Amino acid sequence: MRTTIEQLRPVIFSLYEHLHQHPEISWQEVQTTAFLADFLGQYDCRLTTFEDVTGVVAEWGSVAPDVFTVGVRADMDALWQEVDGLFQANHSCGHDAHMTMVLGVLLVLHERKIRLPGRLKLIFQPAEESGDGALAMVRKQVVDDVDFLYGVHLRPIQEITRGRAASAILHGAAATIYAKVQGEDIHGARPHLGTNAIEVAATIVTELKSIHLDPLIPYSVKMTQLNSGGKSTNIIPGSAYFHLDLRAQSNQSMDALLHKTEHVLQQVAQLYDVTLHYEITERVYAAEVNEEARHIMGEAIVEVLGQSQLEPPILTPGAEDFHYYTKERPHLKATMLGLGCDLTPGLHHPRMHFHKEALLDGIEILTRAVLLTFDRHATKHHTGPKED
Repeated sequence: MRTTIEQLRPVIFSLYEHLHQHPEISWQEVQTTAFLADFLGQYDCRLTTFEDVTGVVAEWGSVAPDVFTVGVRADMDALWQEVDGLFQANHSCGHDAHMTMVLGVLLVLHERKIRLPGRLKLIFQPAEESGDGALAMVRKQVVDDVDFLYGVHLRPIQEITRGRAASAILHGAAATIYAKVQGEDIHGARPHLGTNAIEVAATIVTELKSIHLDPLIPYSVKMTQLNSGGKSTNIIPGSAYFHLDLRAQSNQSMDALLHKTEHVLQQVAQLYDVTLHYEITERVYAAEVNEEARHIMGEAIVEVLGQSQLEPPILTPGAEDFHYYTKERPHLKATMLGLGCDLTPGLHHPRMHFHKEALLDGIEILTRAVLLTFDRHATKHHTGPKED
């Protein structure tokens, strides 16, 4: 298989460079969707796009109903961040690499003329960074007929070095709360006539520190944005809005953290006798990895890189909306490949870079995982994958 991948090297790196140079932020991946659909259409794929959201799904293999189906998912969106003094869309989380690797799986299977005893579904999902792209795909019933689902994410050098990989990424849960203190401005010399919204927010910051959960399970809650007041410094602002970022390593801990955080907001609003509106604007679930899927991914890593290069599952406080798929569709057997690629200085750094040769490792691992999955379940179809 590696020989085939080496032959495809120019196409693979050309795909990566195009995707890297044309980043689009969440829900604006219009040109990316068009490019992927055009490319996939050249390989006898049955394509699905959507009128109301970006993203594209490609099916390859059997068209029969109720056939065994393996899905491979790539996220598409870039981040919006400051790069050398200019705010712009920037692929600093590796989604350009993820798309390239998933396209590479199709290229390898097509080049080797593999006939699958089932269906392969390639899911190019928008809006991972905003935390709601996977949920949109679930609502589009994209994974309803999928039996196994694989994802991939580049890992920073602090976690895994190039030439090594992990069969699962144990992401934590994350949530965002948007809140607004609604009141009237007052004169700076007459603070007794109203309530200072900044003081309300400061009290919330203090009270959040009194939240205590199981210390053996990592968690945090903090205010990450606060806006209040205008240009005039002799006015006490009556209104403010802010965002809270919540993290927990398990879904159960996140439930408890959200409950206690809401209690703090309600109690502080009552203390100051102010109107405070809030809503949970984002909720991403912690990983719930299927052991069979993880075992298959581990086998694929060993076949490609060797037993000594297999890392244990990665425990990370970072969040990933990939886990919406298993939360909303419990029948799915899923895991996410953690790929070592000497990524520095870190994910989301404006000048993030990695060793591009790792793309070839990722393609081979994902392809082998797909083929191993079909092989394990070939008895359902009386035959395994074949080459013409």
